[in-house]
Amino acid sequence: MTRKSKEMIQTHGGRRSGFPAGSLLLAMAGGWIVYSHYGINHAMPVGDAIPAERESFQSRSAGRLNVYADRSGTGRPLVLVHSINAAASAYEMGPLFAYYRGKRPVYALDLPGFGFSDRSERIYSPELYTFALQEFIESGLGEAVDIVALSLGCEFAARVAYTRPDLVNSLIFLSPTGLSRMSGSASSAFSRMYGLSNIFHLILSFPLWSRPIFDLIATRSSIEFFLSKSFYGPIPPGFVEYAYASAHQPGAEHAPLYFLSGKLFTPQVRVAIYERLRTPTLVIYDRDPYSNFGALPDLLIKNPAWQAVRLVPSLGMPHFERLQDTVEVMDGFWKGSK
Repeated sequence: MTRKSKEMIQTHGGRRSGFPAGSLLLAMAGGWIVYSHYGINHAMPVGDAIPAERESFQSRSAGRLNVYADRSGTGRPLVLVHSINAAASAYEMGPLFAYYRGKRPVYALDLPGFGFSDRSERIYSPELYTFALQEFIESGLGEAVDIVALSLGCEFAARVAYTRPDLVNSLIFLSPTGLSRMSGSASSAFSRMYGLSNIFHLILSFPLWSRPIFDLIATRSSIEFFLSKSFYGPIPPGFVEYAYASAHQPGAEHAPLYFLSGKLFTPQVRVAIYERLRTPTLVIYDRDPYSNFGALPDLLIKNPAWQAVRLVPSLGMPHFERLQDTVEVMDGFWKGSK
């Protein structure tokens, strides 16, 4: 074989052939960044998450909070707290709001960084969410409330009840986080164990690509994929479209990137908060793709203020697929905890 033939083989069959993979990936990433910044609508029209009056509460710690309110009922106020994810909003608590409106005063918040609440670029933390919820109850309502919270929202509600027990009469947690043996989600526990959460956030939140990364997470197909894991049946109509529109607003990436970095979970929340909580607390759960309840039996033994009901089958959103069963359990709990 001649020297020229060998060179041809090396050129066309070796590393020098074709477009380098690294360069191709860089070109694709650059193209997506440009498309994200200039080709995606980040101010989509978005309607109310809940068909009710929208009010604004000005929080000292978190800025403007959007609150859906119905005061036509009587009795102790009910405050609904949604979860934290890439496209979260008060929409997640809609079935419970609709059921209890007219029966008692009911309020559903858009937590800071979500929905119509302040989405400014700032530090998002468990303390921020705790203080915002506490301020709303203390200054916005001025009396003790019952709280129903979902997933990570349960940790914030528990923190309020722990630090200000006078503001919270009872807690109901739907598929709460913090009940695995690791006292948090696997990702947050991993991040904190190795001190990586700050690094993760610095990387994710770099201005050039923070929004493009979030846009990859908040596509319709991605939202539909993750939502589908929370339902045995089909995703309720309108849920994906509302979540998509809500995730395509100015500043929508800021709070979720803190969440994805593992910075919104309370370290060791089970030991630090749950086991010490004296507020009557009910956990409604079954299977959940995003939460593990392995430590729940131990918690029920250690803290007699807690009780749990398993609604089988459900996958994290029982108030959508099993609304009547859910409210019957809730009403029974409130009746017994008076």
